[in-house]
Amino acid sequence: MIPETGILGMMLGATLGVQLVLGLLVLMSLWSWTIIFTKVILYKRTRRQVTQGYTLFNDAPDLSEGLQAVSRDGNTALSRVGLLAVGEFRKLEKAEIDRERKRMLVKDTLRRVLRQGVNEEMKRLSSSLSFLATCANAAPFIGLFGTVWGIMNAFHSIGLSQSAALATVAPGISEALVTTAIGLVVAIPATIAYNYLLSLLGEVETELVNYAGAFLNRVEREVSWASSSKG
Repeated sequence: MIPETGILGMMLGATLGVQLVLGLLVLMSLWSWTIIFTKVILYKRTRRQVTQGYTLFNDAPDLSEGLQAVSRDGNTALSRVGLLAVGEFRKLEKAEIDRERKRMLVKDTLRRVLRQGVNEEMKRLSSSLSFLATCANAAPFIGLFGTVWGIMNAFHSIGLSQSAALATVAPGISEALVTTAIGLVVAIPATIAYNYLLSLLGEVETELVNYAGAFLNRVEREVSWASSSKG
């Protein structure tokens, strides 16, 4: 038996247009919470891996051992960025060009590849975040649309019944206002989560950029033909 009172009763007793709006908002809420939980777990794990890997890299006695230390934690964001740079470094090392030319190319080449690696990781990590931003911005307006639609139907019913009594008007308006409330329920958590996830993502990006800088410094210090002090 369908309850006649309460939010659930109003939702189930609303007109088809209002129910469609409510259904869309519920789907948006479910998907946004799925993204929130998934991303919080992913970002915290990635932040921990990147922070630990960066520390291990700096503590290693040389570049080779630093890369091995980073790779021990498996296929992480830090190891992927490092492997991309190492691959380009090996290509340049084997290139049949004179040493001075290599020395001139190595830093710019590695800087470009490391930036590319960091950008790829940030793109991968930030996927689906745009949906949270969409929920935060669009959900209140979708809810408002449902409210307007419901109020239009309420006034139409008043016209048909030729009665403006509160008992006639109130149920339709209260049902319509539910969509605005649900829209805010979707938007507020999405807004808070979006900003929180952006802050976590910023911390990960900072560590990746620091790692890229440390990688470049070690190449210049430890690889003889890449050092600017060598001829």
